[in-house]
Formats: sequence, structure tokens, C-alpha cells
Amino acid sequence: MVVQEIVDHGSCERRDLLLKKFPPAALEFLKIQGLGPKSIALLFEHYQVSTIDELERLCLDQKLRVLPRMGAKLEEKVLKSIAQYRQRTGRYLLSYAEDMARELTGYLGETPGIEQITLAGSLRRGRETVGDLDLLVTGPAAADVLERFVRFPRVEQLLARGENKASATVGREGLQVDVRALPRESFGAALQYFTGSKDHNVAVRTRAVKMGFKLSEYGLYRSADETKVAGETEAGVYEALGLGWIPPELRENLGEIERAAEGRLPELVELAQIRGDVHMHTTESDGRASLEEMAAAARERGYEYIAITDHSKSLAMTNGLDEKRAVAFAAEVRERNRNGLGLRIFSGLECDILKDGAMDLAHDALAELDLVIGSVHSHMNMESAEMTDRLLHALECPSLRVLGHPTGRILLHRDAFPFDFERVVDEAVRRGVWLEINASPERLDLGANLIRTAKARGARFIISTDAHHPKHLGNMHYGVITARRGWLAPADIMNTLPLDRFAAAMSR
Repeated sequence: MVVQEIVDHGSCERRDLLLKKFPPAALEFLKIQGLGPKSIALLFEHYQVSTIDELERLCLDQKLRVLPRMGAKLEEKVLKSIAQYRQRTGRYLLSYAEDMARELTGYLGETPGIEQITLAGSLRRGRETVGDLDLLVTGPAAADVLERFVRFPRVEQLLARGENKASATVGREGLQVDVRALPRESFGAALQYFTGSKDHNVAVRTRAVKMGFKLSEYGLYRSADETKVAGETEAGVYEALGLGWIPPELRENLGEIERAAEGRLPELVELAQIRGDVHMHTTESDGRASLEEMAAAARERGYEYIAITDHSKSLAMTNGLDEKRAVAFAAEVRERNRNGLGLRIFSGLECDILKDGAMDLAHDALAELDLVIGSVHSHMNMESAEMTDRLLHALECPSLRVLGHPTGRILLHRDAFPFDFERVVDEAVRRGVWLEINASPERLDLGANLIRTAKARGARFIISTDAHHPKHLGNMHYGVITARRGWLAPADIMNTLPLDRFAAAMSR
């Protein structure tokens, strides 16, 4: 009935009633931390606020604190969240940008006479969110690609069209895409330039000047006589400057140039080196596939092992496991391993870390499991000192092996909760607890900066997908990209270990 009503009239009665009661800004307000449906309804009722700017003015005028269940702290939190929300506007998840790039590359690649279409920019560097897409095209008919691009069915607005470049917003989300046609002899210099980051490029150009060169997107030239030294390949540009080729994920001017000059760039982890995925959910809690289906999908990816880590009981909406079900599950997994499924399955649990830092299940039940991941899913608005104590208490659990999505962030939606990261990392290292790099593109938690900090303090990591469906196992590469941005080598990541060594490490 409702679907037919929408088809006939473009809307439905229920939707129309809600639009009369709440303005369209209600959905936008839900992106502001500290505001939920009830508090938003209260704001509409008392102030008829309809924009983020109006909400900000209410906070600055200290008018939120006079409403029930609101106060000065909430005003401060909302103001901070509004500022962060504005910074996030115009950013896109890495996965969304990658999907769009794949679609565009396939479409543009149908142009006759094209040699290659290459991604550049923040997507190539693996940034957790992307502001725009840069595509570089070479070949005899490279200019024809620009004409084909402006006719791409998903172009929303053409921003510019020149001889060598076209820019447009693509898709309803408004992602800006820049397509550049390049001569083959400048491709390497252009790829280096348009990959970035800005800080990395400034440092590289400064090095070039000191060595008597000029570097631009067209090539590397001797300053004295304008002779071109390099430019056709990116590696050739770096080599001419006395540098080893620097992986794009490292190009943030965080010491990679000095390390490249000394021949000491790290050996970064590769996707092919991941031997197992040890955080996933099944229909036992909130997953969408059975244990057998998840195991089959993992086996198709060539994994040696997986861990099934359904939720614990405090997350009632996920049908989380209590002690009895957890122990029974461990026994079931042992039986299935005896029957053989083509890979080793470890019994596990993503156990909720409660508000006081206690684990959601009793220690004797957790001890029956092969792998326990401890994660925070609630009470994320605690003060830093309280959250630090909470995590330190959780680390005391003798069965805890992994600290799951350690900062709780949801990209473009929820910031990390505050805590003393270094203190928690030090305690995790002391107790042999690994830190998760959650490969879900909505999380990518830990982020690259914190990974570098934790690595310097001796931490060990796992990269896992937190999969709730077999297709989510494909997100592993986002976690690997993030690990590479954190300068991690295979030896830093526990699930690069072969089965026997991983099992031994897991059991301490």
C-alpha cells in the first residue's frame, strides 16, 4: 500500500505528516554529537530551530541549558560537534570514493586509444576520507576521455572543461572528480605531484631546489639549463633526487623522505600476507550469514583460519550470547574443527566492556573461548579519566586478547571517545593484548596516527573486518591500507602468522 502510494503520488501520508511535524534538518541534527531524537524534538518545540547555524546561535546564546535535561556541558559539546561536522562536510568514505573511481575507470576505459587511467590524490594515498577524485589519463586519444567524461551519466554539474582537464561533480552526493589528460613523458611527474600530500610535495620540491633542480607536474629539470632529467615515471623522479620510491600511503612528510634518502623505508604489510580474519559475526547474534557460510567465504579467500566473534549479552538488540550460549558455542566449534571445514575455526566473542570496565561475561565462560575481543559499545560520553580507567580495568581480564575498535569512532559521524591512549597502549603491551585495526570503512579504527604511536610503544596488532556478511570480508584491504599508512610491517600484525604460530601466540 505504502509503496503504491509513493509510486502514485511521489510521497505517502506517513511521510507527509512527519515532514509537517519535523523539518528536514532533523536528520542533519542527528549527526551532531550530544543530540538524540528526544532532545531534537525539544529544540523544535521550544525554538523552532531549523538549521545548524540557528542551533549554533542557540548554544552561543546559552539557550540550550534552560531546557530540561540539558546544560552548559551539552552546549559545549554541541558547539564542538558543529565545528567538527562542518569540517567533515564534503568528505567521503574511502570505500565510496573507491567504488566511484572503479565505475569511472571502467566507463572512461572504453575510449579507444587510451593507454592507462591512474588514480592519484588522497584515494591513492589511502586517506580514511576523501575530498575529491583525481584521475590521470595517458594515450594518443587522452583528450577524447575528457569529452567522454563530461557525458558520464552520473555527472551532476560540469565545473570546468579545458584542453587538458575536465572537472565535474558526480553522483547525488556531489563528489568532485578531476580528469587530466597527460603526455606520456610527463606522466610520472604528474602522478607524483597530484598524489600529494601537499606537505610531502613541498618537502620533495625543497630537496629538488637544494640539488639544483626544479620539480613540477611536467617533470624534473636542471635549474641551470632547463634540461629535463626525469618525468616519465614516478620512480625515475624520486631516483633522480637520490630517493627510493616512496609508497603513496607514506607520503605525509612524517619522516619518509629522510628514510628514503637513507634507504631505510619500512617493509609495509601486503594484503596477500594476511592469513586469517579474526573478527566476524554470524546469525548467532547480528550477522547475516551462518558460521558455515562465513567459513566458506573465508576459505575462498585462501585464509588458513578465522575466528567467529559474535556479540555478548549486554547488546540485547543483537541477540548477544550469554555464558551458557558462549560455552556451548566453543564446544560446537571444537566439534566442527574435528570434522574439518577446510580451514581452522577459532571460537571467539566480541565481549562488551561495561561502563565500569568489567567484562560482560563471567571469566570462567570467557576462558572456554579461543579468542576474546573486548569492545566499547555504550557510554561513550564519559570523561577522559573515566574512560581511561574503564579500559585499564578491562585489560585486567586474563582472557582478553584483543582491544576491539579501540577509539569507538564512526567516520563522518562520531568522533573517537577521549582517553589516555598512551597509558592504555602501555598496559596492553604489558599484558600482551593486541590492538585491532578494524577494516570496516566506516571505522578504520585505529587510525594511522595512533597506529604509529602504538607501534613506537611496542604494540602488536590484528587487522580484521568485523564482517556481518560474507561480502564484508572484502573490506580487509581497507584495513591493510590503514596499517600501511601507520608504517606497519608484517611482523607487527599477528594475523600474518601461519596457523600454528598464530594459535600459539593467541594462547600465550
